[in-house]
Amino acid sequence: MKTTTQTPTADPGVLVLLRHGQSTWNELNLFTGWHDVPLSAKGEKEADDAGRTMRATGLHFDIVYTSLLARAIETNRRALRELNHSAVSIVQDWRLNERHYGALQGLDKKETTKRHGVEQTQLWRRSYDVAPPPVDHSSPEHPANDPRYAHIDPALLPATECLKDVVARVVPFWQEVLVSRLQRGNHVLVVAHGNSLRALVMHLEHLSEATIAELNIPTGVPRHYTFHALNSDDQAHRTLRVANVAYLGDSAAISAATDAVAGQASL
Repeated sequence: MKTTTQTPTADPGVLVLLRHGQSTWNELNLFTGWHDVPLSAKGEKEADDAGRTMRATGLHFDIVYTSLLARAIETNRRALRELNHSAVSIVQDWRLNERHYGALQGLDKKETTKRHGVEQTQLWRRSYDVAPPPVDHSSPEHPANDPRYAHIDPALLPATECLKDVVARVVPFWQEVLVSRLQRGNHVLVVAHGNSLRALVMHLEHLSEATIAELNIPTGVPRHYTFHALNSDDQAHRTLRVANVAYLGDSAAISAATDAVAGQASL
């Protein structure tokens, strides 16, 4: 029986994950999902600070990927401005969009908890495989009615999602897009959302469903990965193994930002 051998390759690129800054609907404590809202004033500052943090660590990027949502696009624009990255390639991909919250989008989180109870609301918000009620296909909250998604197979566009659904679209993005870039030594920045980044972190760090349910990714704090690259005789099974992962910036500020997100998740 033929066996494949794996040996380290030289110098894979680094990956930085950045959750967008606070949005206006984050500020109002509303379920946002795929609804397109701008950054709040605090979110703009978080984006600027993220760029300055990455500049202070000497980071540069060969390519950037964002979702199709304005709060991620604007966070990226502001961060790159602070990095003095005016010529870097930027690619938008819908698979990096936030989780679609279905019929919860636009609802107040506290009011939803009062109406449906803590247990049911938390199940919708933080369980791995239970999605909220879907929106109707005719709803303006359904992405099939948004021209930005006209190029995507309508069967792929969600009416609601759980985290498991987000994993199902983010992991192929990792395998089909990011792995080859990193193996070529490219330094990659991904600017996205709490749940799309949680899905990617779950895959990269081999986290369990129980562990990922408790993970809170702070807004505007770069999460930096380095890798060991492994070559295989079978190119379909080429892999990258995480060597190190850490948030960048002041530890007290990171802790405070994480606690703020955790507080929102527990409402």
